[in-house]
Amino acid sequence: MSVRRLAEDQFQPAAFAFTAENAAWAEATIRKYPEGRQQSAVIPLLMRAQEQDGWVTRAAIEFIAQKLAMPYIRVLEVATFYTQFQLKPIGTKAHIQVCGTTPCMLRGSEALMEVCKRKIHHEPFERNESGTLSWEEVECQGACVNAPMVMIFKDAYEDLTPERLEEIIDAFEAGKGAEVKTGPQIDRHTSAPAGGPVTLLDEIRPVRSNLDPKPAEEAVSVPPGDAGRPKDTAAETNPAVKTPVTAPAAAQANAKAAEAGPLSGTEKSVPDPKAVGSTAEGAPAEGSDVAGTKK
Repeated sequence: MSVRRLAEDQFQPAAFAFTAENAAWAEATIRKYPEGRQQSAVIPLLMRAQEQDGWVTRAAIEFIAQKLAMPYIRVLEVATFYTQFQLKPIGTKAHIQVCGTTPCMLRGSEALMEVCKRKIHHEPFERNESGTLSWEEVECQGACVNAPMVMIFKDAYEDLTPERLEEIIDAFEAGKGAEVKTGPQIDRHTSAPAGGPVTLLDEIRPVRSNLDPKPAEEAVSVPPGDAGRPKDTAAETNPAVKTPVTAPAAAQANAKAAEAGPLSGTEKSVPDPKAVGSTAEGAPAEGSDVAGTKK
């Protein structure tokens, strides 16, 4: 980074003060920061001073240091560190910042600097004879896709040729800078491909979208399922068993049959697995020839 110093004494004004509008803006800006942190407003106030006078003077630095209760050297450090602050008088109608970083250099930024040297001044930071124009070389300005480019105050002019830059400089010199189109200077929308899109040109429509209405379907009667019903084979849950409430006579007959049978849990109540026709698992079926049953 080059050494940055304040302008010579013959260019420095005797005093500085914000206009009434800028003074109200400065007070509102300072109030945005917590008590004891008002010094954080140093950069916004320096920028507003530069926008008011065109550059940052020694008197402006002293004024802001006093307003923010900062040592003068601290405000001077900020002003000399950031290249966004102009420390010398610049052109009153246009100050052209030419990007000279690699993408812009490969795309012809050196030719743009030659235009500035020829139409404004051979040296950067020097004004033309009328004091209306000045220029400088700067680092990347964040428009590499649209290289080469320049910044004039707060506006970017991209995709430049030497001829187009000459036209822009002439327009600012004539006081018509507000009429110059900002952004790309060729047939390009922002940072889109030059000449318009070259891919995805066909309109692709999906066969069906979730947003399309679905065709009406016929209602189908679905019988109730047994998935939620427990599988139970206990006699108590057998619907064929009659209860005294639903069928008193049948229930009485069931009770007599139960009394005639063997008691539950006794030896007689356990089916014999060797007896023909027994309900025990593995018992021979009736009519089968079991060894030892026939003589």
